[in-house]
Amino acid sequence: MKIYDLSPEISENMAVYKNQAERRPKFRVTRTLKQGANESKLDIFVHTGSHVDAPYHVLSNGKTIDKIDLNKFMGQCVVLDFTQIKYSITKKDLIKFKVKKNDIVLLKTKNKPDKKFNFNFTFLEKTGAEYLASKKVKAVGIDNLGIERSQPKHLT
Repeated sequence: MKIYDLSPEISENMAVYKNQAERRPKFRVTRTLKQGANESKLDIFVHTGSHVDAPYHVLSNGKTIDKIDLNKFMGQCVVLDFTQIKYSITKKDLIKFKVKKNDIVLLKTKNKPDKKFNFNFTFLEKTGAEYLASKKVKAVGIDNLGIERSQPKHLT
């Protein structure tokens, strides 16, 4: 099996969700060679860079990330090209592809890595999410810091 790491580099200058300064990673040297060894500390939010939203993120009785089997994130992957879509990915857009049960679906969009959070990123719309759930896919990923946006509340 080939493994592809799509994770962006983590730095103090990377884009963070909604440009919230307190979410920026912080690196700090805690010990030097003069003290016996170089050591450092990294303070980071779990929503930094590539990450998984556990069900607990939006559901009070949802599973926390430590309760999810790592195998859930490994397997056959399909990359769906939505670079021509400017706003949202809907069921109508997804049904053109052959998505199978247990696929890991990666949504490739026009989104680009930026130094600042892009509030107008392409996202997965509710009908698209419902369609992928009905296909019983294993996982869904997108090339941005969030998969949904600009909704008055998270849809669950």
